[in-house]
Formats: sequence, structure tokens, C-alpha cells
Amino acid sequence: MAEPLIIIPARLGATRLPGKPLADIHGEPMIVHVWRRVMEARAGAVFVATDSSEIADVVKRAGGEAVMTGSHHESGSDRVFEAANIVDPTGAASVIVNVQGDMPTLLPDVVAAALEPLANPAVHIGTVASPITEPSECLDPAVVKIVPSAFSAPGIFRAIYFSRGGAPYGPGAYYHHIGIYAFRRTALARFVELPPSVLERRERLEQLRALEAGMRIDVRLVDSTPFGVDMPADLERARALLAPKPDGPSPLKAAVV
Repeated sequence: MAEPLIIIPARLGATRLPGKPLADIHGEPMIVHVWRRVMEARAGAVFVATDSSEIADVVKRAGGEAVMTGSHHESGSDRVFEAANIVDPTGAASVIVNVQGDMPTLLPDVVAAALEPLANPAVHIGTVASPITEPSECLDPAVVKIVPSAFSAPGIFRAIYFSRGGAPYGPGAYYHHIGIYAFRRTALARFVELPPSVLERRERLEQLRALEAGMRIDVRLVDSTPFGVDMPADLERARALLAPKPDGPSPLKAAVV
């Protein structure tokens, strides 16, 4: 079995922050920061999948590999599946990892953690989450929550539901979903053939399509919460966190729970 393929989908068409993969963070485009962090995970071959020659060019100049895909894709998973079939047409890699291209504060161990749930052959998709410690995030629709079942292994639980609302209701732990997906290749092939589901459209969360189709998603807990850059304020926050600190350690520090 070949090592996993790790694919970072990126496009220029974001409406809230146009051109965000190319946004400058201390002299490098954001997509290059994401690519570097994924490379540091050493979890598999890494490609950036894009329909933009500008994005492909900056990735290649940084020493990375870029794959040109169509511009018709409605989701990152669709783009990832096309890219996987381009770079690995024989299907040698049985696991495809989708890492969102707007998480420049991602830590390498979080990428590797997403693969751990796939040690269970009953799991179709692995992903990661972190405990929510800020009460305001429990009701923040920008923070996607996971409704968990009982832990199936140390640090791993099965996802019952994902929501932008305050789920589950009542006292207890809340978990912040981090948008990394380790798909078995067969699961990804099935997923992209499914139409968008009712709950997916309602919550605007594509992982609900998999759950509604009976796929199993297991979650590895980590204690780091990389955030997606969607708004100008997010970009400024990322710049602050990634600012060079020659006289001290980086604030980006985490380990798998």
C-alpha cells in the first residue's frame, strides 16, 4: 500500500476574502504557509490542487507540487478527488487526506492525528477536534461542533453529528471540529458521487452528507485548534500568531492528547 496522498485544495474565488490563498503573511502567501506545515507532518506525499495558475506558480516557486484541476467543483472534496486521480491514476494510495488551504496556523501533528482513526477498519473517514474552552464558542456558528458518542479508543470517538449550533444541549464537554479529513479512497469516491444532503444544505457542512449516507466518521482529539482564515480579522490574527519571535518560542505549540 502506498503512503497517503495529502491534498490541499485552494481557489481564488472566496467572496469574504478574495484571493485569500495568496494573502501575504510575513513575506509568503498563505497557501505556502499551509503547504510547509503539511510537509512537516511527513505523513505522505503533498500536493496543492487548484484551478488557479497564480496559486500553482507560488507553490512551485516554494518547492512544492501543484495539480491543476477544473473550476467547476462545488466543494474541496470534489477537487481533492480529481487531483488524487491525476497524481495517482492507478489508485495505489488507499488513503486521501483533505487539508483545507486556509489554515496557516495548522500544526504538523494535527495532520498525522487525522489518520489515526483509520486504524479501525470500520471507519470510513478520520478527522480531528479539540475541546472548546471558551464558552462563547459553544453558540458561535463559525465554530463547528461535533456531537460525540462514547470513546472507541484512547482519544478517539465516533461522530454522531456536526453542527454550527450549540450541540449537544446540556452540561458537558463541547468539541471544535477541525477541517481535516482522512478518507479511505473508496469512501471519497462514494462521497463525491452523492448529491448534497438535506442536513448538509441546512447546516452548510459537507461532512453531514457522509453521515446521512451511513458512513462512519471517527475523531481524534488534539489540544490545538488551528483556525480557518475567512475574514480580514482572521488574516490579521494569523499574521500575529506567525510573527517571527527570535527571542522566544513560537506561540503555536500543541501536542496530541
